[in-house]
Amino acid sequence: MPARRHPTARQVRLGTELRRLREAAGLKATEAASLLGTNSVQMSQMESGIAGVSEQRVRRLAANYACSDTELIDALAAMATDRTRGWWEEYRGVLPAAYQDLAELDHHATFRKDVAVIHVPGLFQTEDYARALFAYMNPEFPDSEVDLRVEHRMKRRVVIDGPAPIPYETVIHEAALRIQVAGRAASRAQLTRILEVSEADHVTVRVIPFSLHDFAGAGSTMVHLGGTVPRLDTVVRDAPHGTAFIDSEAQLAHFRTLFRKVKEQALHPEQSRDLIHQLAKEL
Repeated sequence: MPARRHPTARQVRLGTELRRLREAAGLKATEAASLLGTNSVQMSQMESGIAGVSEQRVRRLAANYACSDTELIDALAAMATDRTRGWWEEYRGVLPAAYQDLAELDHHATFRKDVAVIHVPGLFQTEDYARALFAYMNPEFPDSEVDLRVEHRMKRRVVIDGPAPIPYETVIHEAALRIQVAGRAASRAQLTRILEVSEADHVTVRVIPFSLHDFAGAGSTMVHLGGTVPRLDTVVRDAPHGTAFIDSEAQLAHFRTLFRKVKEQALHPEQSRDLIHQLAKEL
């Protein structure tokens, strides 16, 4: 398979998992390459996502690595054969690669869990809300760039608004609901949007109220995307250098615990809806 210039996060993840299986088996890259009749350079390219890998090779490597996790092997084989070119491809080379990676991860996710403290989660954002956020960036984007980013964010909502929605669970701090990023009318519309979407059976919204006096989880913001098996989950966080995709087992375990702790401190969904209703009435 020809080498890729810019592998996606999903392609990189496949290679990472193959490397982890090899390392767990105690094999060097040269030893693994010999099992496929190739060289260490090509093996390195496969494990970095630069080169594609066939389903046959995934299964051969897994067998030689003595991996008995059939669900994981099947999931990796499916990743190797996936040729999905979704709506996000039209933005490739136009917006930063992380935008396409996030949309692709959303598309393949089995569930999504968010924790939001300062801003309303992206999947809930109205066009006016998203536009205000992107227009506030420093350095400022030209109007055409803002338009593209808003358009992309609105299309990403398909994973909860579309014909095949995924289970979505979010915990939002009251601060994110109260901050008026685009004025009173836009804020009211934003709260209404959250209430409307929260009525869907696959959506659960919980709120951390200001009245909670022992909440120390303000730094818990995250997007947790479910893989076809738990090992293939991904946590996404904004970092100073850009978007961070977290996938090591230890880190995933940490963020699963973190989400559980934040969720336990939040209001029940019905109480959360009541609070959001009250905030909307105040505007």
